[in-house]
Amino acid sequence: MSDSSSAEAAAVRYPVTTRAFGLAIVVLSGMQLMMVLDGTVASLALARIQEDLELGDSGRNWVITSYALTFGGLMLLGGRLGDTFGRKKMFLGGVVLFTFASLACGLATNEAMLIAARSVQGIGAAVASPTALALVATTFAPGPVRNQAIAIFAAMTGIGSVAGLIIGGALTQVSWRWIFLINVPIGLLIIALAIFALRETGSERLALDVPGAILATLGCTGIVFGFTEGPEMGWTSPAVLGALIGGVALFLLFLSVERRAENPLLPFGLFTNSNRVFTFISLALIGAVMFSLAPYVALFVQDILGYSPLHAGLAFVPFAFGLGAAAFVASKLAVRIQARWLVIVGSLLTFAGLLYASTLGVDATYFGNLFVLVIGVGFGVGLAVVPLPLCAIAGVGPKDIGPLTAIAQVAQVLFGPVGLAVVGAMAASRTLSLGGVSGAAANMSPEQLHALSEGYVFALFGCAILALLAAFSAFFVKFTPAQVAQAQVAEKVAQGIS
Repeated sequence: MSDSSSAEAAAVRYPVTTRAFGLAIVVLSGMQLMMVLDGTVASLALARIQEDLELGDSGRNWVITSYALTFGGLMLLGGRLGDTFGRKKMFLGGVVLFTFASLACGLATNEAMLIAARSVQGIGAAVASPTALALVATTFAPGPVRNQAIAIFAAMTGIGSVAGLIIGGALTQVSWRWIFLINVPIGLLIIALAIFALRETGSERLALDVPGAILATLGCTGIVFGFTEGPEMGWTSPAVLGALIGGVALFLLFLSVERRAENPLLPFGLFTNSNRVFTFISLALIGAVMFSLAPYVALFVQDILGYSPLHAGLAFVPFAFGLGAAAFVASKLAVRIQARWLVIVGSLLTFAGLLYASTLGVDATYFGNLFVLVIGVGFGVGLAVVPLPLCAIAGVGPKDIGPLTAIAQVAQVLFGPVGLAVVGAMAASRTLSLGGVSGAAANMSPEQLHALSEGYVFALFGCAILALLAAFSAFFVKFTPAQVAQAQVAEKVAQGIS
């Protein structure tokens, strides 16, 4: 540890100063693992949930989007709540909310109960997730100890992505309810350990932009509702038109409120650079691709190709390895060549892979069609998504790194449901136009299954278009390799990594 780091650690009296591994990092990284697992396993279980609860296609999509809307819409506010009322207190509150919402999900007997519980899960995650990252910085002393803690915390994302595919598939084989119920004992253990392992920090009494968080969430929810329900209710339905118009109006009102807010969630001063604006647009589009891709691929291989949930999970493990390999390559190349070229190449690889995927049908085979495709799309997504968060913080001072990093996360999470709503509308409209029906595949005739298959692959075509738009947007991101390299250093300094 450097002299300055030692002095800081002594002055602040961090609870952990010698070694990272202990109860505190088990609690914080355990929460991160639980959140990542939940996001992964839900897509694998969609087919079983739809069949068991007799959901329509729009109801099925709400199982995914209801969680992401509250998570993404309230994430910035959740972080501010920890700063204002105490991070340990809000972390515990978020985990409690997430845990009991998971119990409600697992016991759900109908669509309304499941979607409501998933929304509450998202609220719990929006409070616990940003607060946990802040607790890493305030619990572990700067230098090697915090480096180790951040590495363990970050590793949970990669481990959770792979483990979620396997564990989620295995649990869904038994019952889809277990993908939620498994969170209950884990959450209760995290709560019990956190009471003893974490120290309270925060209580800065900042002004909270509650209206901004609510307006952003409701605006996106209105737009998502319109696109999700449009194919089944009719695009001229008063409810659909009202939701779309209302969603846009609420989002415009959100922008107006942010201009006048004392402590806005979206500080407009951070968006004066056009390179940064296009960075966030690219992040939102890539986030929409990733969010929309997972459920429709999982549905295609289970409903059309007849894979079991476990088989489906194992089949897409190579995606995580492709993404990881690309992340390693991109992190090295981003300081040598303009980041936009990495994003463009990655987005075009993703576009090409998904364009090919949109031609598949009931005769597709894993090693003949899917294996290389899964790795290739994973590599393309990884190449595109890794440089963009660095571009988001390129060329700014240390005090702006935290807000910009948080906004980058929200751009990926919150616009995912919007993307899913759009490609879901494409899929449902395609299926219905070919004589298909909404509902579980198990109850369909061969002709209806063919229409369903055409709808699923048309959704992948929609994802391909989103990837192409991301490539176009990235062309206008002109940060230099030197600026990105500076951003890498600044990010480490902001996190206290030596």
